Amino acid sequence: MSVGFYVGTFDIFTNGHLLVTKKSAKLFDKVIIGMGINEKKGPRQYNIDLMKNAIEKTLISEGLLNVDVTEFSGLTVVEAKKYNTTYLIRGVRTLTDYQDEEDLAVKNEKLSGIDTIYIRSGNLGYISSSFVKGLIAQNWDVSEYVPKPVYDLIMKEKSN
Repeated sequence: MSVGFYVGTFDIFTNGHLLVTKKSAKLFDKVIIGMGINEKKGPRQYNIDLMKNAIEKTLISEGLLNVDVTEFSGLTVVEAKKYNTTYLIRGVRTLTDYQDEEDLAVKNEKLSGIDTIYIRSGNLGYISSSFVKGLIAQNWDVSEYVPKPVYDLIMKEKSN
């Protein structure tokens, strides 16, 4: 069975992330979305359990039944090996993304023997979590940039 491990912080799961997930679900028998805790990026803006729940609701509504979500801290390759991962999945938006991801892919493969596959976010490449967070900070409507369950979470958090 082929297993893809799609890793990121997903501290706002965007429609770009969803597009990469949909493409991945067609390529692999099983896809695991690994919500990594990255101390270098600072504290999460959104509670990881609430975001995980919003992602899971999105997957159900999109009929992506071969995709699961997990949280982890530590090395990606250690977590990926738990799932007998065939490939690490990385979404790529720009040339700079590719350069950064390729450097990381070489290291991950050296550590684990697991290769990385890149999936373009296509015409949604302009959408990033930081872009959406910036719009939210300016009270901008972000409903076109995130799946409905994620939008509902954002609105609930704003009202608190």
